[in-house]
Amino acid sequence: MATRTLSMTDGLHAYLVANTLHETEAQTRLRDETALLSNSGMQISPEQGQFMTFLIKTLGVKKALEVGVFTGYSSLSVAQALPDDGQLIACDVSEEFTSVARRYWQDAGVAAKIELRLAPAVETLEKLLAEGHTGTFDFAFIDADKPNYDAYYEAALQLVRAGGVIGIDNTLWAGRVADPENTDESTEVIRALTAKIHGDARVDSCLLPIGDGLTLVRKR
Repeated sequence: MATRTLSMTDGLHAYLVANTLHETEAQTRLRDETALLSNSGMQISPEQGQFMTFLIKTLGVKKALEVGVFTGYSSLSVAQALPDDGQLIACDVSEEFTSVARRYWQDAGVAAKIELRLAPAVETLEKLLAEGHTGTFDFAFIDADKPNYDAYYEAALQLVRAGGVIGIDNTLWAGRVADPENTDESTEVIRALTAKIHGDARVDSCLLPIGDGLTLVRKR
């Protein structure tokens, strides 16, 4: 029995990955290629990708939204779990990084399920609302620039259906959120959003200590 979550030591993490991870060949190659980039830390952990795949299948998601693509590992994790007629609308601003994502989506045979929209995500989300997508998404994943997290959350709440789930990444922020002396903008934004969600009567929520912290929100 444990009264709190175990600390994830290097050895324990290696055990977890070695004994529980199921990764497709495309995911492994994408992770290896991304690891060569100077900003590779922007990619979610493989165990988080596996959890998201599990979640998509368990929830029976058919229509998903992603805010922040990077090189596409999370997109791949979601799209592979969608049914053949499923759809993922993926939002990003980088042609450079999403060009890597596109290659692996194609290699994995899921490119037809993914619609990439290259524009500032706030604009894309506003456009989706204007196009009549309100309340039509089963799942949304937010993993982009932190200053806009609250705007992404509010837009996602409008776009997901009642009972739909929103995942918000980096909500433990490498532990910086627990350091009262850390007052940089991104840290403060994440703290404020976490407090807001904790008291938000519109949702049920939990924060999982997986990867860099994953907050899950279920719209009531």
